[in-house]
Amino acid sequence: MLEVALENCYCGSEYADLERDLEARPGILAVDLDRTRSLIHLEYDPNTVDEGTIQVELEHGGYRCECRDRSTDHEEAADHAGMDHAATDEHAGHGAAMVRDMLRRAVFSALLTIPIVLYSPIGESLGFMAEPPLGLSMELFGLILTTPVVFWGGWVFISSAWRALLRGEANMMTLIALGILVSYAYSVGATFAFEGEVFYEAAAMLTTFSLVGHWMEMRSRFATGRAVEALLKLAPDTARVRRDGQEMEVSLDQVVVGDTIVVRPGDRVPVDGVVTSGSSYVDESMITGEPVPVAKNTGDKVTGGTVNQTGAFDFRATAIGADTALSRIVQLVQDAQASKAPAQRLADIAGKYLVFVALGAGLIAFLVWFFLGSEGLLFAVTAAVSTVVIACPDALALATPTAITVGVGKSAREGVLFKNATELEAIAGVDTVVFDKTGTLTEGHPALTDVIPTDGTSEDDLLRLAASADSNSEHPMARAIVEGAAACGLTLDSSSDFQAIPGHGVEAYVANKRVLIGNKALMDRESIPTNGLEARAEKLAGDAKTPMYVAVEGEATGLVAVADTIRESARRAVTALHQLGVETVMLSGDNRHTAEAVARQIGMDTVLAEVLPGDKASEVKKLQDSEKQVAMVGDGVNDAPALAQADVGIAIGAGTDVAVETAGVVLMKDDPAAVAVAVVMARKVRGKIKQNLFWAAIYNVLAIPIAAGALYPSLGILLQPEWAALAMSASTVTVTLNALALNRAKLANYSEPASL
Repeated sequence: MLEVALENCYCGSEYADLERDLEARPGILAVDLDRTRSLIHLEYDPNTVDEGTIQVELEHGGYRCECRDRSTDHEEAADHAGMDHAATDEHAGHGAAMVRDMLRRAVFSALLTIPIVLYSPIGESLGFMAEPPLGLSMELFGLILTTPVVFWGGWVFISSAWRALLRGEANMMTLIALGILVSYAYSVGATFAFEGEVFYEAAAMLTTFSLVGHWMEMRSRFATGRAVEALLKLAPDTARVRRDGQEMEVSLDQVVVGDTIVVRPGDRVPVDGVVTSGSSYVDESMITGEPVPVAKNTGDKVTGGTVNQTGAFDFRATAIGADTALSRIVQLVQDAQASKAPAQRLADIAGKYLVFVALGAGLIAFLVWFFLGSEGLLFAVTAAVSTVVIACPDALALATPTAITVGVGKSAREGVLFKNATELEAIAGVDTVVFDKTGTLTEGHPALTDVIPTDGTSEDDLLRLAASADSNSEHPMARAIVEGAAACGLTLDSSSDFQAIPGHGVEAYVANKRVLIGNKALMDRESIPTNGLEARAEKLAGDAKTPMYVAVEGEATGLVAVADTIRESARRAVTALHQLGVETVMLSGDNRHTAEAVARQIGMDTVLAEVLPGDKASEVKKLQDSEKQVAMVGDGVNDAPALAQADVGIAIGAGTDVAVETAGVVLMKDDPAAVAVAVVMARKVRGKIKQNLFWAAIYNVLAIPIAAGALYPSLGILLQPEWAALAMSASTVTVTLNALALNRAKLANYSEPASL
C-alpha cells in the first residue's frame, strides 16, 4: 500500500478527476482518496509500476506530493506506534498548511481588490470619483493591481486547471480559471490592443470571492478530519513502566507487550491491557460515549486513551501501537470518511458532465449576445464568463462527501463506527433488524436456576453429573451449570470423550457412564424417553429459562435450567426501533417457549427459535427474499455468516474479533440501543445528502439561464462575473454549512424513548 500526501490539491472536486486518472493507469490496482486529509492510498502491482514511477508521474502532472510505503506487516506497524502518531500529525499539518495558504491568498487578493473596485465603474456608481494615484489611468491602475491578484492569488485555480488540461480533462477549477483569465485577458487587450471597456475589477473580485469560498470549504473539510485524528492524541506521550523492580517513565513507542504499566490517579491509560493489581474507576466516555466511570479490578480490561479517576492500579500491556482499540477506531473512522457512497459516485459523474454543460452554456451565451444581441462584444464576453463561473458545480461535488465525513465523525463520538460510506447509506434504508439473543439482547452470562431430578435421583447427584459432563465445554450455559455446582460445594467427577453436538447439547462419559445434556431434539435424536419431563420443561421455558434434559445411559434422569439476564437497554432498543418504523426479529437457538418468553419481555415483533448456528445466515436470507432490507446484530463467531449475509452487519464491540471484522458497523458499547443511534444518524446523513444534492441541482438549473441573460435586464447584476462568483461561492458554503449542522444533531435519549 502506497500513501501519497498531496500538498497542493486545494479543491475537493479535483480528487474525483485524479482518482479516475490513477485508476486507468497500468499497474494501479485500487485507489482511495481521503479528501479530509488530502491523501491517496494506492494498491499497485510492483511488477508493472513502482513507487518512484508513481511519484514522478504525479509530479509531472503538477502535484507536489510525498509518497510513503505503508505495506508493512501488522506486527511491524504495531512496533512503530510513534511513527503512526508522527504520520497523523504530519497529515494534519499538510491540511492546516493548505488552509493557511488559501487564507493568505484570499486576504492578499482582498486587500488589492478593494482599491481596484474603488477606481472602477463600480466605484464611480458608488460616488467614489477620485483619480487613481501617481497619475495613472484607471486602466493601468487596474492592470497593476489585478495582475498579482490573478497570478498569485488565483494561481491555485489556474494550476489546477492546467493539471486537468494535462490529463485531457476539464474540471470545476477549469471554469473558475477560465472566467478569471478571460476577464483579465480581455481587459489587457482593451488596454493595449483595441478600443473597449476594461473590467479588471471583475477578474479581481472573481478571484477573491472564489478564494474565500474555497477557503471556507477547505477549512470545514480538513477540520472534520482533524477532529477524528485528535482521537489518537488521547493517548499520552509517555508511560510509567515497572521493569526489573524499577519504575521508569518511557516514551509510548518503547512500551512492549507484557510490560507492567503503573497508572496513578488522574493519569491517562497509555495502551490496552489487563489489570494485575489495584482497583479504580476509569472514564471511558471518549471510547464508548458512556459518561459513567467504569469500575476496574484485577482481571478487567483497560483501554488506551481512557482516564483513570481516584484509584491506582497496575496492568499488563496486551496491545500497543496500531493494535490498540483507540488506533483501530481512528483507522475505521478514517477509512469510512475516505470511502465513497454510491450517491457520491453519481455526483462525481454528474459534476464531470456539468463542467461541459457550463462551458457549452457559456459559448452559447457569447454567440447569442454577440450575433443576435445589440449590447456589443464586452457584454457578450461578460455573459459568457458569468455563465461559466456561476455554473461551477463545486456544491454538487461537496454535497455527499462533506455530509458523510461529518456524519461518520459524529457517530464515532456516539460510540458507533461505520466501516465505510456504503454501510452508512445501507443502514439508512433498513426496515428490519435481526438480533441474536445470547450476548446481544441478554447479558451473555447465564446462571443456574433449577435442578429437577426424576424419582430415584437426588438434586446433588443430578447436578454433579451434569456439571462433570459440561466441565470441558466453553458454552455459556455449560459454564453456568459448572459454576452452579461449585457454588453448591459439589466435587466434580472426571469426564472423558467429550463431544459438543451443535444446536443440540453435549455428550461425555462420567465415571464410565454415557451422559447426554441438551434439548428435547437431542433426546428425540437418541430415542430417549423423557419420562414426563416435558410439562416441567415447558413451564421453565415459559418463565424465560432454558431447560436442558440430562440422560444417563439412555435414560432421562432430570432437568437443569439456566437463565440469562435480559439487558435493560434491549427493551429501549426495540422501542426506539419501532418508533423509527423498523421491524425487530429475535434469532435464537433456544427452544421456542424460552425464546418467546424473552421476546415478550423485550417487545420483539418476530421470534425465530431453535435455529442451528449454521442456519442463521439462511434465516436472514429468507427475510431478504421477502423484500426486506435486513440488518443483523450479533457478537459471536457463529454470528459471522449471518452478519455477512445481511444487508448490514452490526457487531457489538465487545464481541469476538471474527464478528467485528465481518460486520460493517461496530457498536463500541455492549448496548443494543446503539443500533437505533446508527439508524438515526444514517438517516440524518442521507437527509443532508438529499438536501445538498437538491439545492446544488436547483442552483445550477436556475443560475445558468439567469447568468446567460435570460432575465436581462431585470437581474442584470448576475451578468457580472464578480457577482456570479459570489453566488457560486455562496452555494458551496451553504452545502458545507448544511452538512456541518450534523454535528449539532440531537440523537435519541434512550432514558426517554418517546423523544425519538
